[in-house]
Amino acid sequence: MKSVLIRDRLIYFFAVMMTMAAGLASRHFGERLPGWVHEHFGDACWAGMIYFGVRMVWPHRSLVWAMCLSCVFSWMIEFSQLIQTPWLIEIRSTVLGALILGHGFLVIDLIRYTVGILCMVMIDRYFLRNKMAGS
Repeated sequence: MKSVLIRDRLIYFFAVMMTMAAGLASRHFGERLPGWVHEHFGDACWAGMIYFGVRMVWPHRSLVWAMCLSCVFSWMIEFSQLIQTPWLIEIRSTVLGALILGHGFLVIDLIRYTVGILCMVMIDRYFLRNKMAGS
């Protein structure tokens, strides 16, 4: 049982890393990508990374539970951008702070997060969980 838990967490850890790399690459190579990919993919990947992170910590919780927690967390981060205190602005001015907390509230980001999480749920449901069940 313990080796299954470790294996499942490793699979989700690699999913987090791959999703993070894809999101950062979409920002870095944005001028070489179609406009819609450059505009939306990074935020969708960020939320997808959150989803896989939730799955890594709680691999045997339901997909719906992980999806809801990921959406709530992502949306809370977005709504936190409405708070503009000096210490938060200072944190957001750093690269890491901007990557984690963002800069300003945008309704479209809520849609990007939701779509990103839904896409990762589909990947989880149809690829990752089948791979884990088949081993």
